[in-house]
Amino acid sequence: MSSSKVVVFRCGQEEYAVPIDHVVSIEKMEHVNPIPHLPSYVTGLMRMRGELMPILDFEQILYRGQATGDQVRIVVLQTGDFLFGLLVVEAKEILDIPAEHLQQIGLVNYSKTKYFTAVANLEERMITIVSPTVLVDSLEGIKELKAYMQKLKEDERAAKA
Repeated sequence: MSSSKVVVFRCGQEEYAVPIDHVVSIEKMEHVNPIPHLPSYVTGLMRMRGELMPILDFEQILYRGQATGDQVRIVVLQTGDFLFGLLVVEAKEILDIPAEHLQQIGLVNYSKTKYFTAVANLEERMITIVSPTVLVDSLEGIKELKAYMQKLKEDERAAKA
């Protein structure tokens, strides 16, 4: 019997999760440098372990709000060659979800929520599974952000050489 290992976090009043194989780390909110003219879901850039990465506010993406409070965390995710932080209200736990509890949802066909891949229907709770790859690829302005981040990396490498 297979299962999916995920990192569960809260956004709004709901629980969401991302597959653990995309998760690099979970960090406390440190200093994020705001950058003007980026999409509204980008709170700014943060340096972690020498690597510069954009911070995407999941609360802004889903609910047009802002993740705030003492429990705010950054779930650092890697999708292909793109490293980014997902700002969430609270990172709760690592969970093994048995395959029989995962249900595919029709919302993946809805263009604005393609990144919702399944729902974990557990006894006391429901957790929506998010694909980080589909999430970043579906956001408006993300191609430009990825190009910007790539250029920053190249400029940093050139400055060190």
